[in-house]
This record gives sequence, structure tokens and C-alpha cells, in this order.
Amino acid sequence: MANKFPDWLRRPWASGSDFGLTKDIVEDLKLHTVCQSAHCPNIGECWAKGTATLMVLGNTCTRNCTFCSVDSGKPVFDDPEEPQNVAQAVKRMRLKHAVVTTVVRDDLPDGGAQHIADTIRAIHEVNPGTTVEILVSDFAGDRDAIKTVLDAEPEIFCHNIETVERLYPSVRDRRFTYRSALSVLEMARELSPRTIVKSALMLGMSETVYDVKATLADLHEAGCEAVCIGQYLRPTQQQAQVKDYVHPEQFQAYEELAYAMGFQHAVCSPFVRSSYKSEEILDTDFARERLGLNTTNAT
Repeated sequence: MANKFPDWLRRPWASGSDFGLTKDIVEDLKLHTVCQSAHCPNIGECWAKGTATLMVLGNTCTRNCTFCSVDSGKPVFDDPEEPQNVAQAVKRMRLKHAVVTTVVRDDLPDGGAQHIADTIRAIHEVNPGTTVEILVSDFAGDRDAIKTVLDAEPEIFCHNIETVERLYPSVRDRRFTYRSALSVLEMARELSPRTIVKSALMLGMSETVYDVKATLADLHEAGCEAVCIGQYLRPTQQQAQVKDYVHPEQFQAYEELAYAMGFQHAVCSPFVRSSYKSEEILDTDFARERLGLNTTNAT
């Protein structure tokens, strides 16, 4: 267990008028954010810049991973207006790149895929020119559900591997498996060649350098083109403890390794999350060429 909190992981408290404006938009449209539900350490910085990662299909997850503070249980959420409300939030925040995630909904026949697809289409319709990054669950490996999401044409499809294979049994809900996560990325790459495929993992749960290298190799082989690696931070006392704090220099080494392995985009540092500064990928030649973006889109 890691006891001493290092200086490089200290962040200012969330405050300021712009932070309040973002909060007002979210509350006015009755939306959920992973920023709040997951106790993200970047909420102060991101909300002060007028951006938030919106979370659809409610605030209750049907799975229970040991690292995640999103409530687990039987969902009661049902809001057919949510896709349009998300689109309006994106418009009011003036986002050029919208990141939308979701809780796992094993209780729904399609895992919520159609609702997610409706949200992507609503964002594009209300906000022409805005790119959409969707962060989804594994849909229990349902290829049709993954296709439903991809048919809505998100610019970036993200499914997080979260941790290394050795730690899956202790970190993730038993219904998740390492190999099924890789298969989701493989299906996405096959079903939609234009879409950028992305994943992320967290460090600090006793993984080794060898574990991380093996995971990056598996992700790249599965067709993943963009990867994010950040430090796991315990959201509340109910989640798994941090085993170690990874030094920023080691994160830099992982980023260099990812590029050397052939990833088109890699961001690795302690505060990195899959949605943190995710719009930066649009500044790359790779993304501009793949998505047909011009410099106006990428700002």
C-alpha cells in the first residue's frame, strides 16, 4: 500500500465562475457526469475551462469494479430526452470535441447501444462540426450492439482495458475479462475503419513494467491506435487502495514506448484519464487525415 502522497499529485480545489457555469449547465439539463460520479481529480481544471465528460444511461452501474466509485446496483433511469439534452449541453459549452461515457447497463437487451447511438447523432445534428468521442462498456461482447454505436459515426470509439491482465480478477467486475476487452477493440477496428480506436489503463495497482509493455502490445495488436495511461487514485475509502505511485519519468518512458510500438497517439502522465484533454488528438496529422478535419475543426 502506498502511504505518502507525492507532490506531483496535488491539485487545486475546484472553484471560479467558469466552473460554476459548467455546473449550472449540467444541473439545468439534469445530466450526469463521470467527473462527479468517479470523483475525478481533474474536475476543477476541466470545468473551469467549460468542459465536462457527460455520462448517459443514468448514474447506476450494473457491474462493480473495485477501482470505481460510480454507484452499483439496479438502475431505474429512463430518460428518452437525454440524447437531446446532451446535445444541448455540448452546444451551451461550445465544445468542438464532446466526450460521452456511460454506465454499464446489463439490464437492457442491447446494453444501451441504441440510446448511445441516438446521443451521438443528436450531438452531430445540433452541433455541426463537433467531433464525438464515445467511451463505452463491452456490451457483454455483443457485436450487434457495438455495430449500432459505430453506425452513428462517432469520430473516436473508446473502450478502456483499465488494467493489466494479471490484475483483472482483483480489479474488475468478474463479468469483465481482459480478452473480451481486446475483442471489443478488434470488432470496432473491423466494423468501422474510419473511426479512431482508443483505450486507456491506470497504473499504481502493483503492475510491473513487463505487465504494461505486454498490455500495450496486446492493445496495438487488437487495432487500438490511441492510448492513455494515468495514475490510479482512490476515489473514496470504499475503493481499492493505491499500491504505488508511478513517477512522471516512468510515465514519459511508457509514452515513448507506445509511439515506438506504433501507436498513432499516446498520452501518459499521472493525471491522464481517457477523457482528459482528449481533444488534443485532433491536433495530430493522423487524426486530421483519418477524419478529414481542417484546422478549424481541430481547435
